[in-house]
Amino acid sequence: MPQQTQSCHQLLLDADVDVFSEIDFSVNEELHTLSFAYIIDTFTHASDESQKVFYLALQKALQTQEKEKSVQEFFESMGQLLLMTQLSKNLEA
Repeated sequence: MPQQTQSCHQLLLDADVDVFSEIDFSVNEELHTLSFAYIIDTFTHASDESQKVFYLALQKALQTQEKEKSVQEFFESMGQLLLMTQLSKNLEA
């Protein structure tokens, strides 16, 4: 497991957030389920700069007053970005 992935997992562990939590997305009436672990893994295999931005944004989400809500919203946003990227790649093919 890459160091950045481990660091993100550790942030969640330290904050008592289950890395295997899942989020459901409905895209064109089709249900897609992504786990926090999958989202982390995908972003930590991106460019170095993307990894740093992801890590810093996750840290910020964990530092808010409403940590649970912020973390959920963070992973919902990142999951939506992944799905939109995947859909656009499928349209180009």
